[in-house]
Amino acid sequence: MRIFTSAVLACLAATTVFGGAASAQEAAIETATLGKAEVKLHAQPFLTAEEQATLRLVLSNEQALQVFIAPGGSVAKGYAAMAVNPDEGFIREGQPAKSASALAGFASAEEASTAARAACQAAAKSKAPCVLVLEVKAS
Repeated sequence: MRIFTSAVLACLAATTVFGGAASAQEAAIETATLGKAEVKLHAQPFLTAEEQATLRLVLSNEQALQVFIAPGGSVAKGYAAMAVNPDEGFIREGQPAKSASALAGFASAEEASTAARAACQAAAKSKAPCVLVLEVKAS
């Protein structure tokens, strides 16, 4: 149930105009409730400012969130997750990384995160383990 195609990632990336290097901070978790969805952002230290801004858009904007949980206009109830490879990120030079994987429609947060990490790892060129950057519970 992969929902973040290159076009969707490019669309989200185009809504941000930030750039910069990743900070040396530890990953902080930011949470928000948008409508009937609970959203959790894992601000991984390797994320660029552009990537963090794009993820925060999903965290703070219902329309951006709908791209994540409602591909094609039908809301996917349940859990969703997005995983990226630390060496590849999800936006590099304005383009979405092929390994960035966002999946929706799972019965549990664990299922969503496991599937997103597995899809990311399968597509990644780097051997670094993929990590979560976004989790959503839609009801």
